Amino acid sequence: MLWKGRRESDNVEDHRGGGGGGKLIGGGIGAIIIAVIVYFLGGDPQQVLQQVNSMQPQTQSSQPYQGTAEEEEAKHFVKTILAETEDVWGKIFADMGETYTEPNLVLFSGADQSGCGGASSAMGPFYCPEDSKVYIDLSFYDELKNRFHAPGDFTMAYVVAHEVGHHVQHLMGISEKVHQMRSRLSEAEYNKLSVKLELQADFFAGVWAHYTATKGIVEPGDIDEALNAANQIGDDRLQQRSQGRIVPDAFTHGTSEQRMRWFKKGFETGDIKQGDTFNATEL
Repeated sequence: MLWKGRRESDNVEDHRGGGGGGKLIGGGIGAIIIAVIVYFLGGDPQQVLQQVNSMQPQTQSSQPYQGTAEEEEAKHFVKTILAETEDVWGKIFADMGETYTEPNLVLFSGADQSGCGGASSAMGPFYCPEDSKVYIDLSFYDELKNRFHAPGDFTMAYVVAHEVGHHVQHLMGISEKVHQMRSRLSEAEYNKLSVKLELQADFFAGVWAHYTATKGIVEPGDIDEALNAANQIGDDRLQQRSQGRIVPDAFTHGTSEQRMRWFKKGFETGDIKQGDTFNATEL
C-alpha cells in the first residue's frame, strides 16, 4: 500500500507505556482472556470486557514510551489509515446529507481503560461505543502475522477499517438497536445478530477499500491480503484451530466464507445500501 507521505489523523491518543497501559495483574483471569481473543477478534466489547473489568493495571512509569522503529512505523501507518477512513466516510455521510463525527483511535500497550471498561492487549482491537473510540495494541499485528498467518500492511488497514465500520454502525443507530435486544434473546439468538453486525462491519471495511482504491494507493495484492485476513479469522476456522470442532450456534462474527464475501461485496460495489446484512436472504 502506497501510504507514506499521506495525511495522518490528529484523532489519535497514544497511551503506550502510560495512561492506563502496562501489564495486568490477576493471572488466572488473564489466561482466560488470552483464550477468548482466539474467539472474539475485534468483537463486541460489551461481551469481552466483562471478564476484564475486575483487573487493575499496575502503577505506571512516568518515562515516555520508547517504541521500536517497527512500532513507530506501525503507528504512523495506523494514523494514515484512520485519516483515509475520515476522508471516505466524511464524503459518504455528506452525500447522504449527514455529518460524519470522527472517532478517536487509542494506541495502548498491555492494558488501558476505555469507556466500556478495562482493555487488554489479549482482547485484540475493539470499538467502544460509550466513548466512540477504537482501541488497538500494535502488538496485535504481530499476532495476525505469526499466529493467524495474515501478514501485510493492508491486513492492518482492514483491521482499522473494520473497527471504524463499527463506529459507522454506532452513528447510524444500528449497533444500539442490536444491543438493546440482547436481554430479550437467548445466547444463540443474540449470536446470530452479532454475526450480522460483524459482517456488516466487514462490508463497511470493503466500502472504505473501494473508495481508497480510487486514489491510486492500493497496490496489487492488497485486497488479497484483506481477504486472507477475513478468511483466517472466521469463526469456523478459529473454532477448529482452538477446540478441534465447529459449533455454529456459538458463532459471533461469521464464517471465513461469509467474512470474505461481505468484505468483497463492499469493495466491489462501494454502495452502503447493499450492506443490509440484517435483512439479507443469505449471509
